[in-house]
Amino acid sequence: MKYFIIVPDGAGDEKIESLGGKTPLETANMPVINGLAAKGEVGMVQTIPEGVAPGSDAANLSVMGYDPAVYLTGRSPLEAASIGIDMSDTDVAFRTNIITLVDPETGKPADETTTTAYEDLIITDHSSGDITTEEADALIKAIQQELGSEKLRFYTGVSYRHCMIAKEGSTDYQLTPPHDVLGKPVGAHLPKGEGLVEGAAAQDAEFITELMKKSYEILRKHPVNQARKARGLNPANTAWIWGQGKKPSLSSFYDKYKITGTAISAVDLIKGIAICAGLDSVDVEGATGTIHTNYDGKAQAAIQEFKNGKDFVYMHLEGPDECSHQGDQPGKIKCMELIDEKIAKPVIDYLRDAGEAFRVLVVPDHRTPLCLRTHSSDPVPFVLYDSTGEQKQDRARAFNEDSGRMGKSFGSGYELADYFFEKF
Repeated sequence: MKYFIIVPDGAGDEKIESLGGKTPLETANMPVINGLAAKGEVGMVQTIPEGVAPGSDAANLSVMGYDPAVYLTGRSPLEAASIGIDMSDTDVAFRTNIITLVDPETGKPADETTTTAYEDLIITDHSSGDITTEEADALIKAIQQELGSEKLRFYTGVSYRHCMIAKEGSTDYQLTPPHDVLGKPVGAHLPKGEGLVEGAAAQDAEFITELMKKSYEILRKHPVNQARKARGLNPANTAWIWGQGKKPSLSSFYDKYKITGTAISAVDLIKGIAICAGLDSVDVEGATGTIHTNYDGKAQAAIQEFKNGKDFVYMHLEGPDECSHQGDQPGKIKCMELIDEKIAKPVIDYLRDAGEAFRVLVVPDHRTPLCLRTHSSDPVPFVLYDSTGEQKQDRARAFNEDSGRMGKSFGSGYELADYFFEKF
């Protein structure tokens, strides 16, 4: 039996008046995935446990079979594993976004001429216009050169997503994801809490705030950002620190399910979960974590993993989530259609032609409603198809929220994973 999970990140949504009272999933043309639904099972799953923030860290752990309440130690440590950072038990990793702040007095991105106080600047773009990794690397290196020390080190990740490691650190902070506060002033969302590193110089969250302010002074005048502004692109004019946590310890995926597997994603978080779980991770050239990604390359990578003998492929696609954060309704719908055409179709065609039994699960990790432009904890729909147990075709079954509510219900993502992998 082969197992294929497709995770369109943030695909779940709410009904939208301009779509005729439909959700993006109801609107998108997805003949392949909806064809699986018509001959398979549909339902809803609560991927985010009560009391846990609706992040992709908790959600993807859950979908992959791990209880976030047990295994989640923070987002950034998982990303650090993907980057290849060898954390000690006392290290703390922090997600370090490079984001765009806008001066409310001019309506333009803050730069070296801006006189408005840092606290009054507006958080406008959590991804700095999907900045390239090459550009971001130059910015992170500049921050490391000025602010790094024996206690603190900054590491380049992918695009706007990076990592800071604090030696002998604490996780006792209230730090806000920038995508949760788009359009809001900085001052109301600065760090709170105590204990970044030992020593009198860094006993409270003001230390992190000062790091962010100092990064702003470095980045707002950096040549990379000057060049981006000249091209009409959002500059990455500050670092935003959040997502703290200590080194994770996941039980082996193989020990749980007795199958081998590979994760395919452009996102360090997913790669890190895979590495910590003992799964392989494949890098695909041109995979961006946006709607403009190498779909064909990702599909062919999945097919090659199955050809190489892997039992399981976890295909994560960040595009729908990024479109939601940007408020891009047409983009979110188009992204789902591309996933159907360029991911689901070729991989499922291969599995059928290979002649081996297979199961497919299509499930968002969480909802990212366009009306909110951030994540929500509400249940998400899923489709589960088994080539050995096709059900009588029913076109009423489809991959969307209303159809899911008429089917099975799972109280957690890891319960759905156990069901999918037939662990009874």
